[in-house]
Amino acid sequence: MEILKAENLVKTFRISKAQQKKLDLQSDKKVAVDGISFETHSGEIFGILGPNGAGKTTTMRMLATLIKPDQGDVIYNDISAVTSPEEVRSKLAFLTTDLKLDMKSTANNMYDFFSELYHIPKDKAQSRKVELFENFGITSFADTKISKLSQGMRQKVSLVISVIHDPEFIIFDEPTNGLDIIAARDVRDFILTMKKQGKCVIISTHLFDLVEKVCDRAAMIMDGKMVVCDTLENLKGDKSLEDAFYDFYTTYKAKEQEGE
Repeated sequence: MEILKAENLVKTFRISKAQQKKLDLQSDKKVAVDGISFETHSGEIFGILGPNGAGKTTTMRMLATLIKPDQGDVIYNDISAVTSPEEVRSKLAFLTTDLKLDMKSTANNMYDFFSELYHIPKDKAQSRKVELFENFGITSFADTKISKLSQGMRQKVSLVISVIHDPEFIIFDEPTNGLDIIAARDVRDFILTMKKQGKCVIISTHLFDLVEKVCDRAAMIMDGKMVVCDTLENLKGDKSLEDAFYDFYTTYKAKEQEGE
């Protein structure tokens, strides 16, 4: 069984004087992530929810080895993301809306470039290309310049490239952000397919509907801290996930004001 463990992740950033004043902070340092820990495993979809500025993206970037935590570690099947990031990267996919595609290239060329980068045998790369392109409706646009594709199609190309090496761990930061309902549905179905294949999937999103439809468990992050982590059933109770989140949020803010 594939297991990912986030262990007491802490990340602090230095901020400008303007940001310091805006956030009403006494120091020029802001703790973006403050002691986050959780565990997830193969065949499970784990969601991370939180308001803007809660620390979701910073957490995802630490999971994906893009930034190092100041404290803590992420363990992938006993492999440390802090001490062995290159080994970890070969086992994971990270999709973010910040992923930049070469606008002058095509889906075919981008795919071939990254398959060679991952040293995937040509016959295996070709068969996987046919499967992924068909699943996401890219085949008809495979030789069209990226610059001429819709935002939704570009996102699909990004997704295909991110999983080109068939990784065990899938990390998606806002996977359906900016997509129309058809493209968002395709991405959602793909996430569920990854679960059926036994992948370990983590998604960060502000969309309660997406979490309710695909996640087995979820965590809510506020001010860099994990407020709650549980199954969707336990988090919701007899409410919608959105209402449950709002209740956790107001309770957290009330305790914060009381200085607890």
